[in-house]
Amino acid sequence: MGLFRAIVLGIVQGVTEFLPISSTAHLRIVPEILGWPDAGAAYTAMIQLGTVAAVIVYFWRDLVRLTQAWVEGVLRGAPFRTLDSRLAWFVLVGTLPIGILGLTFKHHIETSLRSLYVIAFAMVGLAVVLLLAERIAQHRRTLSEMGWPDAIVIGLCQAVALIPGSSRSGTTLTGGLALGFRREDAARYSFLLSIPATAAAGVFEMRHLVRSGEPFTGPDVLMGTLVAFVTGLAAIAWLLRFLRTRSTVVFVVYRFLLGGLLLLLLASGRLNPQPDAAPQAHAALAAGPVRE
Repeated sequence: MGLFRAIVLGIVQGVTEFLPISSTAHLRIVPEILGWPDAGAAYTAMIQLGTVAAVIVYFWRDLVRLTQAWVEGVLRGAPFRTLDSRLAWFVLVGTLPIGILGLTFKHHIETSLRSLYVIAFAMVGLAVVLLLAERIAQHRRTLSEMGWPDAIVIGLCQAVALIPGSSRSGTTLTGGLALGFRREDAARYSFLLSIPATAAAGVFEMRHLVRSGEPFTGPDVLMGTLVAFVTGLAAIAWLLRFLRTRSTVVFVVYRFLLGGLLLLLLASGRLNPQPDAAPQAHAALAAGPVRE
């Protein structure tokens, strides 16, 4: 692949995994526009783990606190007594829809849904939904007010991200805004909810590396994963700061423009709707890959 290409794809993965613009779409679009072969699941599964590591490192205090509260609640027979224990359960329950649907529709996610037509329409479609969510959002609720219905609805929203181009962070953020949560709280929960889904997807898709015979520690793989980790950390920090004072309209505009440009290029025949290589999964449990 080459180190330059690995760096570019690592940056694309790290930045777009956490912004509501779909990492799956960009990892499919960027190589197509630059004339590169599709990286495929074997490579993208590994660099996806770089962004999983980024969100774990960034929220490690939260994860330790939630895990401790969950264990203590179970051992004491009061699993939902504290806010942290409830949030831990909400993350677990919210992960179930994307896990079940990801496995059920794995074949379609790995093949027909990777079409650039699907990605383009998903980019535009979620832009409309995100804009509507911003219009009706009250931005008043915090995570301390989250309940089971909220966890289930946002979990179902995350499952929508199995459609490439929709964006895992985009669908969950949209769900949180529609339910009245503050942008920063919706984003924080979106990041926490991403950990089980994207980690499971990355490990699940490692089978492609095993089948392909590619080394797990090759220089291209290590470089792409490292770059995805560093840029992922920066993207998380930037997005949380951004959403404290600004809306998601800039991402809505970006999605409209990119989706429209894709449709124009596809209509003119300048882009191939399907990857040249045999279709492979980018992340069956994480759209956009669940990712996103």
